[in-house]
Amino acid sequence: MSSLLNAIGAEFAKILTTRLWWILALVLFGYIGLLAGGLAALFAGIQSGAISPDAAGTSSGGIPDFGTLPPLVYSFASSVGYVFPVLIGALATTGEFRHQTLTPTFLASPRRGQVLGAKVIALFVVGAVFGVVALAASVGIGAPVMNAFDVDPMLSDAATWWLIGRIVLAMGLWAIIGVGLGVLVPNQVASIVIVLAFTQFVEPLLRLAASFLEVTARIGNFLPGAASDALVGASVFTMASPTGGAAEALDWWQGGLVLLAYALAATVGGYAVSWKRDVT
Repeated sequence: MSSLLNAIGAEFAKILTTRLWWILALVLFGYIGLLAGGLAALFAGIQSGAISPDAAGTSSGGIPDFGTLPPLVYSFASSVGYVFPVLIGALATTGEFRHQTLTPTFLASPRRGQVLGAKVIALFVVGAVFGVVALAASVGIGAPVMNAFDVDPMLSDAATWWLIGRIVLAMGLWAIIGVGLGVLVPNQVASIVIVLAFTQFVEPLLRLAASFLEVTARIGNFLPGAASDALVGASVFTMASPTGGAAEALDWWQGGLVLLAYALAATVGGYAVSWKRDVT
């Protein structure tokens, strides 16, 4: 147990002694704050009548109800911001291969499975911290904006705080997926390209294409982003679905298990493919 704790401490030291984590956290806060604040103002303004739906280029039928707007705004933390914990997880792993820090690490801790386990635990915590940062933006900016338009931010509801807790969990799981991807694809440039291409283009297009039919939409529920949204319980992608969410989504716990399965599959697969190889 002491050796595992030492390994976890070493992983935290590797992360916190670089500028990467807080730079990504700052970008995450600004990105989510801009989206959440802007769309909270738009939708809350339309719902309150301060902004005309015609002036906004939409119709009242496409505007979420009062009861669904706050979770939608808060969920930007994970539905849009999940790429950041994936990146930090992948970079923390591929950096070990790129800078050859795995060699002294394995010399100090020969049990490679324990080293990878420590990295998974450390990055899960970092991903959860990123979730808190993203929520500080989506809730900290979105709630006052909605309140300014007399829209209840629902911060006194227990359901809102359960959603916030699930967002933190989802962001932690995404960081583990990043670790697994970094182990599967040790090349740092290739890993970054895969993360950005899949999260920003491939999966959104797949989810959009799948959502046109109920049968394919059910299959699309098992994509990692869709599973994450199910775990959280709210997402802008659901609102934008052409079917209007006609296909029954996974329950939150089912979404969590699917996302965990992706994380475990990537990590275990990476351990078998590259982590056990000679790194000298």
